[in-house]
Amino acid sequence: MGAFSEENFSGKVLDHLGLVSDKIDELNLVRLIDERLPLSSTSGSKVTMGERVAAMILNGLGFIDTRLYLFPEFLANKPIKRLFARDLKAEYFNDDSIGRCLDAIGSYGVTKLFTELSFAIGTKKNLLGNSAHFDTSTLQLYGEYAEAELKKESLTATLGKGDQVNESPVPRHGYSKSHRHDLKQMVINLATTGKSGFPVWMESHSGNASDKKILPEAALRMNEFCKQLSESPDFLYVGDSAMYENILKHSAQIKWLSRVPEKILKAKQLVNRSKSEISWIPLSDGYSYYATKSNYGEVDQPWILFFSENAYKKDVVTLDKNIQKELDEYKKLWWHLSNEEFSCKEDAQLSIKKLTQKMKYHEVNAQSVAVQGHSKSGRPSKHVTPEIKGYKVQFDLRQNKRKIAETRERKGRFILSTNQMDCDVLPDSEILAEYKAQSSTESSFKFIKDNAFELDSIFLKTPSRISALMMIMTLCLMVYGVSQYDLRLALKKAEKTLPNQKRKPTEMPSMKWIYYLFSGVHELTVHIGNRTKTLVINVNDLLKEIVGYFGERAKAIYLNST
Repeated sequence: MGAFSEENFSGKVLDHLGLVSDKIDELNLVRLIDERLPLSSTSGSKVTMGERVAAMILNGLGFIDTRLYLFPEFLANKPIKRLFARDLKAEYFNDDSIGRCLDAIGSYGVTKLFTELSFAIGTKKNLLGNSAHFDTSTLQLYGEYAEAELKKESLTATLGKGDQVNESPVPRHGYSKSHRHDLKQMVINLATTGKSGFPVWMESHSGNASDKKILPEAALRMNEFCKQLSESPDFLYVGDSAMYENILKHSAQIKWLSRVPEKILKAKQLVNRSKSEISWIPLSDGYSYYATKSNYGEVDQPWILFFSENAYKKDVVTLDKNIQKELDEYKKLWWHLSNEEFSCKEDAQLSIKKLTQKMKYHEVNAQSVAVQGHSKSGRPSKHVTPEIKGYKVQFDLRQNKRKIAETRERKGRFILSTNQMDCDVLPDSEILAEYKAQSSTESSFKFIKDNAFELDSIFLKTPSRISALMMIMTLCLMVYGVSQYDLRLALKKAEKTLPNQKRKPTEMPSMKWIYYLFSGVHELTVHIGNRTKTLVINVNDLLKEIVGYFGERAKAIYLNST
């Protein structure tokens, strides 16, 4: 046998992408998308719309900082045939191909397409719960997005969709939850459901959209969509305090659960009640609650005041820091004021009033005193009465103990309300657990932002493409979340564990850690004469065990050689 050279070997990077491909296959995403976005027989396209979406999901879950307009470069060193189960080439997924796919999604309707996919998948896999948890986040855009072009795009999108009344979402400056006020942004509105935190609804909005407006409207739209389905749950729509006041007027149409804003006078009065006025009912994990009735907004509803011991302890620590910070700040301000000389008593009193009004946790005993002296230089005679030259401020600064005690007492408290009055369906004692499931939506936003999707105007030159990409990002979340949920379920059923990052056994591994374990898995091709053998290398016993918890596609990708 002759010596081997580099020409006898070639390799592709597989890593964890086989697990992603397996879940895409199990969820039937390619077929579901192709049914809705079919290609014309005369288009000459070598890849379907479903395959393009699958490729973007692989890119999105690749945990690399590759922008989507460099997409062929991402696929260039990947075993495409193994991942797609047919002979495709990286150049088929070029900028034009991906851009046309995003355009097709925008034309079909971003929310419409996603919701049809999510309900089909959620119903088949029994992932739909009885509540939908809504929340929003912002995504920063690094392009310029000139205003004239935005208006042109928005008008085109509006005229192109007969069922759309409002303008198409466009990048705008708005309140940035990431504190990047220099960048334009888009708002993503997401709803999750069930134990897996399954994303069931998504919308994109302009960067200056208000949560108070879009959250209730999204709940109404989702409710109307569900009415058209034969197997949809009768959802309870859950949101934070931004949703509360506008959802009240729709109480006859939908069931909701929300936090009550404390800016409402009656809510503030309830939160500020002294301990002696409240008969707390204990719950688990340091929580307790007090139930009362309300007819706020002419809607009969319970107002449940909750108290969290853990939140109280954290809030009190923060309060003490703020009290000390205010003391340090106002010591300096009052000292400077006391060294200032005013021409009249009224000016001194006005300055005292202004500074006093700004303090939250302190009070002051301050007064203006006359400064006496002589107008002429030199030693005055005994019979010359001193004149009032001006006025200065004397002060005694101290803590407002009553105000601090009242503030301390209401820490760790918040009010939840719902128009689901059937206690058999939603008892008072379970309202908190239902609301806390809101964290699944918040975790979803962390996942989306962790994946370094860099939205740049060079590739995403139209707002409709940005909205379409936001849907792709949410599909990435779906594939990731369902993979994690299914793996944990399989481990529990088999009564098995996997090692976590600290090499300790766990039944609840994160998919990010599982994906990391597959780093270094490659497809190796060996060429000897006219014979070629392709195999997957670096799949150790632990990785083989993990593959066993996935589907047949994963086993074919990682365990079969050709």
